[in-house]
This record gives sequence, structure tokens and C-alpha cells, in this order.
Amino acid sequence: MRVADFFCGGGGFSEGFRQAGFEIVFAVDKWAPAVNTYKGNKPGANVIQDDVIRISNLPDDEFEALVPDSEVIIGSPPCQSFSHSNKSGNADKELGIKLIEAYLKIVARKKYKQGSVLRYWVLENVPAVKDYIKDEYTAADFGLDGDFVLRPKDGASGKYNAKYYGAPTNRERYLCGEFPRPVATKTDNNITTLRQVLNSLGDPLRADNGPITDINYPDFTLEAQQVTDQHYIYELAAFECKTAKRLKQDKGYMGKMSFPENLDKPARTVMATMTASAREAMILGYGEGRYRLPTVREAACMMSFPIDYWFYGESKGVKHTLVGNAVPPKLSYAVAVAIATAANEPIPAEYIPIQHAPDDEQLHFVNLNGAEFEIREEQPKRETSKFKYHIPYLIIDAYRVELTNYRSDFKNGKYKWETEIHYSQGKDKARVYNPNITMRVIPPQHKNRVQNYIEQAKKAVPNMNAFQTVFCMTTEARGQQNYYGPYELLESVKAFIETIFTPEEQKEYVRFGDEPTKLPLAIATGYLILKRVVTHMGRLQ
Repeated sequence: MRVADFFCGGGGFSEGFRQAGFEIVFAVDKWAPAVNTYKGNKPGANVIQDDVIRISNLPDDEFEALVPDSEVIIGSPPCQSFSHSNKSGNADKELGIKLIEAYLKIVARKKYKQGSVLRYWVLENVPAVKDYIKDEYTAADFGLDGDFVLRPKDGASGKYNAKYYGAPTNRERYLCGEFPRPVATKTDNNITTLRQVLNSLGDPLRADNGPITDINYPDFTLEAQQVTDQHYIYELAAFECKTAKRLKQDKGYMGKMSFPENLDKPARTVMATMTASAREAMILGYGEGRYRLPTVREAACMMSFPIDYWFYGESKGVKHTLVGNAVPPKLSYAVAVAIATAANEPIPAEYIPIQHAPDDEQLHFVNLNGAEFEIREEQPKRETSKFKYHIPYLIIDAYRVELTNYRSDFKNGKYKWETEIHYSQGKDKARVYNPNITMRVIPPQHKNRVQNYIEQAKKAVPNMNAFQTVFCMTTEARGQQNYYGPYELLESVKAFIETIFTPEEQKEYVRFGDEPTKLPLAIATGYLILKRVVTHMGRLQ
């Protein structure tokens, strides 16, 4: 059976169909590295670099001349605007909807034309996209003639997690269209873990040429040095690790994430940007107290790409984007097998190795094996950088004490530092408080120590503008100052609170007159300290 692939990316969606014995006859994507990767791994397919929206609107004769007939159409419109990780799910959806409707229009043009051979079609995207796909589209919705109605959500449409179809990643996706329901091949009792992926590939710096058996395709083996984009290390600097750990384990009211990664579960969703400075960063241990990012090959194996799949990018970043934006081949293979079974088509019994296209100027393959990456040096922040963070690892009953410079006059270089009490999150629950808390809330036996600490802290901070200057310095430069920056001040307050109050005392509520009228003792104390220190900084201006 023939397959046409729209928004084809680097070919993950069609790779599962290739393995299931389908013929890939057409593919299109706007991004050159994706097109080159597709060509390099599927040299028999007609792959073009073009705009799917443009193609969807071509006149009939041009459309039919460009897009061949096929029994199957697959497509994965770019999903960034629908992802919950993009602006917390509040990104503009307009372009994403246009891309989806362009794909659906192409499906409709092929499905409802005279003499159509199209039997199955599948759209893949993040789960949140379901709310932006209508239950039905008429011909008029697409600007087409006819009285047909396309119903994308019928049949087997729904959410599917790639880990239950053999991919070693906890990657949930929404599939809709016309296709038989794929059969899960894994359960929670036998899913492939991140540890198994890493063990199968071995130490990235291994010098031997022993065999590597593909964790996802056990009947396929390559010599170690034949496995591309694997034999290098990208080690993280100490400041990157500290930032990543804070984002993962102390990010407001969000749940804690493992640092480093939990190896005994499938990999978390592989991101298109392999960065260390984000909550979603995927960080692996690398010896005692050292950490690294996954190699491109490790990430590709997490996504269930076979170890002979090559990613045609000039840089590590481009290769990671090719991997992270893909549909896991194991998930698409399950869909392909379901279609082949329903159509009584034969399915290959073993993995079919990839026949790569010949290397030429356009498809020149850059192998990261042996590449050396220097550990990043921390750079000073921009003078106008913003700060908003709470006393670290101190959140009690959804309350936290934040220090921020958000209300500064950044344009004129006049910086204002403030402290606030934040409660919960979300539009309905979130609250911000600025109560008048006095030493009366402090238990008598602790008052002198709290007062003495406040006086010491006042001596350790400069005026507000200088405080901003210290904040913008590198970690090393801040360590050479006589003054605290905001991170150091918050860490000092946290250490002091832990010194004077037991864990049980920290959670005990104290009452006062202003809203919210009562707070956990540690929260009230932290706010009192920071309020007085910040007020002191303002008087120094």
C-alpha cells in the first residue's frame, strides 16, 4: 500500500509504515534539514520542500499533478502552539489551526474525488489539539464543491501513549482520522525503561567496536562505531545543574521532577530543544556530582528510531530538533500494522535495515561521533534582567514568599525590589498578599534571634540598584562580593529559618490582622525578614 506523508519532518511517522512494508511515495515539509533527513533515510520516496497550506489550495490540475494518489495519508502538523509547555498552553492557536485544516482539506480532496483510492488517513498531534479539531467539516468549510462531510474524530480516534506500543518514552499523542485501532504491545509491567536504552548503547565514550543490539529492534545489530551521533559527551556546568535542579524540584506549586532522570521508567517526553536551562530538561548523571545531556542517538532511541537512522543536521541542536519533533516510529508502526492487518497486506517478519541515500553536497551527513563540546561558561545577565523567585524549597500549604523586581523602571535603570506572599496558582485560586506582619507573630523564645538576623542581613545588602547589579553577575563574581544578591539572600533566609524552627514549628499557623489573617510560621517569618531587608535597601537609595 502507498503512503503520502504531510508535515513529514525527519520521517518518524513514515518510518513505522516503512517497517510494516508500505511504500512511501510522497512527502513534504518546509524545513530543509527535515527534507534532507527524509531523503537520506528513504531514498525511494519523492520528498519536496514546500508549504502544505499552499499545496492544499492549488487548482485541481496542479494539485493532482503534485500529490500522487495513495491508499494511506499521514500527517503531523506542527504542534508547538497546542502544547501545554508553550506559554502554559496559552500560545496563539491560529496558525496551528490553519495547518490542521490545510491537512484535512488535502485528505478531503483525495478522499472525495472521483475514482479515489484513499482508504485510511491519520493525523497525529499533542492531546490538547483535540479541542481545536471540529467533529465534522463540510465541503463548504474547505471551500470545495460537493456535499460531503469529513468526520475526523470517528472510529479509533483518541489518545495513545507511545510507551505502550514499544517506544521507551512516556509520550502521549492524539491520533484521529480513519484507521483501525492499533494493538498495544506493552503494559506497565514490561515497558522499556530509560536504563535499558542507555545500557544497550553503552558508555558514549566507549572506544571498542563491539556489537550494539538495538533496544527497540532486537533482531538488528551494528558495530558500536557504526552507530552515529552517539560517541561524545555534552557535560553541564555547575550553574546549569543548579538552575535545572531548582526548576525541576522547586518550581512554584508544580510537582517535583527527578534530578537526574529516573532511569527505571520510560524516558519523559523528548523535547525538540535539548537544553539544560528548562524545567523539561532531560539530564543524566555522569559520574559523582557531574551531569550531562543525552546524546542525539540516545534521544533517538528513546523515541524508538532504529540505530541505523541518520539525522541530517549540521549541528547537535538541529539533530535534536529532528528527533524531538518526530512521531515515535514504534507508535506509527502499530498504526501501520493495524491498517495492514485490516487490508490483508503482508507484514515483514523482521526489521528491514535502512538503505541510505548516497552522500552528496546536498545530503552530506555530519556525524557527531568524536565531537568535543566545551563546558559552558556562565555569562553575566543583561542589566535589565527580571527576577521573580521564592525562598527556595519553602512552600507550605500552597504559600510561598517571593522576591521580585518586576515593578522596576527598567527603561531608566531605577530598580525596585519587593517581597510578596503568593498562594496557590491558576486564575481562580491564585492570590498575592502584602500584609503588615510585625515581630508579634514570632514566638518569644525566637524574637531576639530573628531581630539579630534581620540586622545582619541589612548589612549584607546594598541599595536596590546595586542589588540589581549583583544579581546580574555570574555566580563566581557574586561570590567575590561583600554583598548578597537575590539568590544569596533567599538562600540565607531559608537556612536561618531551618536553624531556628523545627519542621513541625515551621508549619504551625500564626495569626495577625491583615489578609490572609493567618500563615504558617515559616512563611510569616520569611516575609517579615525580607520585607524589612527590602525596606532597608530602599532607604539606601
